[in-house]
Amino acid sequence: MATGTMLASYALARREVVRFLRQRNRVTGALVQPVLFWVLFGAGLSPSFRSGSVGYSEYFFPGVIVMIVLFTAIFATISIIDDRNTGFLQGVLVAPVPRSAIVLGKIGGTTVLAVGQALLVAAAAPLFGMSIGFGGVLASIPVLVLVSISLAGLGLWIAWRMDSTQGFHAIMMSVLMPMWLLSGAFFPPGGTPSWLSIIIACNPLTYGVALLRHALYLGSPAATALLPPASACLMVTLLFAVATVAGASSAARVRGSGSLP
Repeated sequence: MATGTMLASYALARREVVRFLRQRNRVTGALVQPVLFWVLFGAGLSPSFRSGSVGYSEYFFPGVIVMIVLFTAIFATISIIDDRNTGFLQGVLVAPVPRSAIVLGKIGGTTVLAVGQALLVAAAAPLFGMSIGFGGVLASIPVLVLVSISLAGLGLWIAWRMDSTQGFHAIMMSVLMPMWLLSGAFFPPGGTPSWLSIIIACNPLTYGVALLRHALYLGSPAATALLPPASACLMVTLLFAVATVAGASSAARVRGSGSLP
């Protein structure tokens, strides 16, 4: 990769991180809301569900970590619409750097934010009485990077084609949230109707969530006995990441500066 492209990507990624840290509402929304979901749903559904050797609250915990990654990706990539409306994106587009630098910078900054927040919550698992150890948290880092790249690429792919944040929020509620709900994050395996199980099996995020469970419960086969094999999860998640980054890059190439308002 050319030095100019790397510098441009680094500058855009750094801008994303700095802007996030200066917006306390985003920090609160990205961290507090998923944890609140975990506390409420975990307490409310624990008497009704159980998955293998773990209770529902512990089963739901990896899904909450993926939700943190998803929320971070949504809030970070939606800023591309604000950048377009404020004129910042047009300034970047006319700079002598390839469009791929913009895509890589945006996805790189989003991935740093998503993995940092997810690890912050994952590291607190022992405090909540879970059987997730320090080794599992370390093993989850590459998985979180891969899932973050996938969701950041998907968010950027969608956001690049849109002109309004309201439209992006509509897509988020009608596509991205159901995608998370039907990823095995919420429903334990074997506890859903067959038609819903088919949808869950066809959802690429299902394999990212399962891969995260494999990593967090490394060395505890009983906790992951009902999940797809780790090798299959890795392959699907890797392909999903490649597809979404390629889609975001394609969208950035197609929509040129001349078509921007």
